[in-house]
Amino acid sequence: MDVVQLIENALSPVVGAVNGVLWNYVLVGVLPLVGIWFSLRLGFVQLRRFPQMLRNLRRGTDDDRAGISPLQSLCTSLASRVGTGNLVGVAIALGVGGPGAIFWMWLVAFFGMATAYVESALAQLYKQRDAEGHYRGGPAFYMARGLRAPWLGAIFSVCLVLAFGLVFSAVQANSISGAVSEAWGIGPAWTAGALVLVAAPVIFGGLRRVARMSEVVVPVMALGYLALAGWVVLTHLGEVPAMLALIVRSAFGLDQAAGGVLGGLAVALLNGVKRGLFSNEAGMGSAPNIAASATPVPHHPASQGLIQAFGVFVDTLLVCTATALMILLSGVLPVGSEGAVLTQQAMAVHFGSWGPVFIAVALTLFALTSILGNYAYAESAVLFLRGGATGLLLLRIGCLGMVAWGAFAKLDIVWETADAAMGLMAVVNLAAVMLLSGVAIKLTRDYDRKLRAGDPSPRLDAADFPELGDSIDRSIWTKTPTRPPIPGNP
Repeated sequence: MDVVQLIENALSPVVGAVNGVLWNYVLVGVLPLVGIWFSLRLGFVQLRRFPQMLRNLRRGTDDDRAGISPLQSLCTSLASRVGTGNLVGVAIALGVGGPGAIFWMWLVAFFGMATAYVESALAQLYKQRDAEGHYRGGPAFYMARGLRAPWLGAIFSVCLVLAFGLVFSAVQANSISGAVSEAWGIGPAWTAGALVLVAAPVIFGGLRRVARMSEVVVPVMALGYLALAGWVVLTHLGEVPAMLALIVRSAFGLDQAAGGVLGGLAVALLNGVKRGLFSNEAGMGSAPNIAASATPVPHHPASQGLIQAFGVFVDTLLVCTATALMILLSGVLPVGSEGAVLTQQAMAVHFGSWGPVFIAVALTLFALTSILGNYAYAESAVLFLRGGATGLLLLRIGCLGMVAWGAFAKLDIVWETADAAMGLMAVVNLAAVMLLSGVAIKLTRDYDRKLRAGDPSPRLDAADFPELGDSIDRSIWTKTPTRPPIPGNP
């Protein structure tokens, strides 16, 4: 028995037990309920402020070099979001949960936009400047400073390092390995070596190098993928209504092939929620780590919250839907393939021999940027844990090691391990955002009030939030702009 098999045999029973509790009883209900609650309390901010999301995205940093730009923060979070969850996760959801799983992915994403808004706005509010003068923050920071519970921030950070720094890197590598093997017959050893060689220089360059790369790669690949999907939909326009009706029928177990009403509903719901969270990450506490590193324009935490809510919209309601429709319109779903192979087969039906090649290239680039974006999340967690240079070195080595392992491992155990790590993170983060919901609601009302008063660029003034005391860096949130010099900034 080889080493890979020994690891998988040891992990399987533990992972199965954790997933059974988290996904069958806890998160499948809690995630949608939290999103619904925030949607109601914030007046469906994901709908009424949708135009503001686009306006905020077009802006730069107003020369505040302490943070990355809003566009870079969106692209970096999309680098993590758009990838295997959209191409492989959708295929798995369809294969296991049937077409109805897509409906539940949509629903989770819609309400998840409100959750994503809240967690990213809170990450902005409680962010700090690091030793180099750059913004750092995330759920661990609002747990430590907002809840006065650094121990909870430490638990979350450990989960984040395990999930994004290690497990999810293996997931991305696993998907790349399967895609390039299907397209070109390249073995996993070559794939593992190439991924490590490409990822290592960027990982050692830190968050800002990741952001610069994502800003270039992600928009090009996302728009190219959506353009192809749009062409497929337009050329099969007459079949689209039937496909959408099939998705809705299957979601409620009304399609006999789903195995009965209750059985079909349960399978579709469970797989839709699981794959939806893995894809859009709303409520997981991952994207806020990048959101906190941005300079919001306008200079208000709510504006960056809206940017990350838009990221959920792009990820699930656009890209995931595009993948689902291409697979359903191709007729390859009953074949029984899994993961990226199913998506490649669908592309082959629509685009001939070059379709699987495009998916392999797209998946490789998206998954590679996901590995880099995931590392950036984990880096912030290690710094919160005061790991220092030694901790960062161990993280980098561990991340690259998991990339190499992921190229060889079986698909099932890699995804199941990701489910468990992601679920643990989400439980801790959802508890924190609910406890801080009053702060998020007041932030939103402050932003809304200033917009209604005719201020096109509302700024947060910390003086309006005296109850927060020293839990926030008041030198960041001032009525007038303050831009201290950034030591060592290139």
